[in-house]
Amino acid sequence: MRISTIQAFNNGVSGLQRNYANAIRTQEQISTGNRILTPADDPVASVRLLQLEQQQSVLSQYQSNLTAAKNSLTQEEVTLNSVNTVLQRVRELTVQAGNGGLDQAGRQAIAAELGQREDELLALMNTRNARGEYLFAGFQGKTQPYLRTADGSYLYQGDDGQRKLQIASSLELPISDSGRAIFDSGRNAARLSIGGNPAAPAAPIISGALVDDEVAFASFPAGGIRLDFNDPADPLAYTLTPVDENGVDGTPVSRRLVEGQDSLVQYGGAAFYVNGVPPAGSSFMIAPPDTDPATAPANRVGILNAIATLRQSLEDAPTTPEGNREVRDAVALGLTNLDNNMVALDQVRGQIGARLNVVESSLTDNEDVTLVNKAVQAELRELDYAEALSRLAFQSVILEAAQQSYVKIAGLNLFNQLR
Repeated sequence: MRISTIQAFNNGVSGLQRNYANAIRTQEQISTGNRILTPADDPVASVRLLQLEQQQSVLSQYQSNLTAAKNSLTQEEVTLNSVNTVLQRVRELTVQAGNGGLDQAGRQAIAAELGQREDELLALMNTRNARGEYLFAGFQGKTQPYLRTADGSYLYQGDDGQRKLQIASSLELPISDSGRAIFDSGRNAARLSIGGNPAAPAAPIISGALVDDEVAFASFPAGGIRLDFNDPADPLAYTLTPVDENGVDGTPVSRRLVEGQDSLVQYGGAAFYVNGVPPAGSSFMIAPPDTDPATAPANRVGILNAIATLRQSLEDAPTTPEGNREVRDAVALGLTNLDNNMVALDQVRGQIGARLNVVESSLTDNEDVTLVNKAVQAELRELDYAEALSRLAFQSVILEAAQQSYVKIAGLNLFNQLR
């Protein structure tokens, strides 16, 4: 086969360039630490690396969401812990207010501290987060959730929205709770209605009706209970008759009042006071909540309104038998409503603790997946330095041999023989 001089030169130069390019590429791999410099180096691994990088971006976003969720839930938990501490003190004051030996000054002193505690609770319920949004306003983050009205009651202005963050591919976690769900969800103990009080007495004969046992109240007669005083020979004797939803009487129960004092009557989870001795023939009806929302007592009561009602009774009630009864009934109602609201508050605090546990476990899982992701990326992308250095040494030998052989071959020509 005939080999021309120009062909020999071209083949030599091409071999030098190829060997030099191989050595330079290996050197570039060593300097960057990456095995894959372009997708052409390993198309399959390049696609897998792209998928892993996209997954890592998603994991980074979940990590940010988890951090935000933890911060929000921690702030809510700390705020609710403060609310619980204040409510414990309010409950102590309510128990003190039930002391029958207190005079007007003592009641007003307790009312004054209750007023300060109202202000403290109002500030806690209107807490803002780091973004300046109200923590307990639902979706209405720019709207102050609680306002004190002109009559001293409190109004919730937020909604029932619950903000959520996605912390995994198929998991959204609530990071907030509305004020209504936390602070206005306690069962209202004063949701019973009383009928049949005669108009003649200056004060009601039956007062202070409330639900003092929610579990037992589940079996309270649908039509209520009737209280009858029909024994002229024994004014203290009375009967309690359950009435079903059709108005049919059940089996009556006979009892007697406590002589010389107001009597506490309890039946089916409900409780009320009989003040004094009713006239013979008196009949009273204690009925469950009306199904008509327009006439039924509110089934729920807020913490602030429960405290405000008690405070107003302590401020206004005179130190008379009627005033003492009003305070007694207000204290009993206040204690029950406080306990109901504290139970609701504890349930929310438990839910927040459960969510924080989910955040902690998700953070751990996220970190584990991130480590695995990075390990796989390293395995696909990073260079084996021992192999690369050995290859570079081998390529250097080949390049040097190619250079020397090119010099010798380039010197072989016909003119050298004519000298």
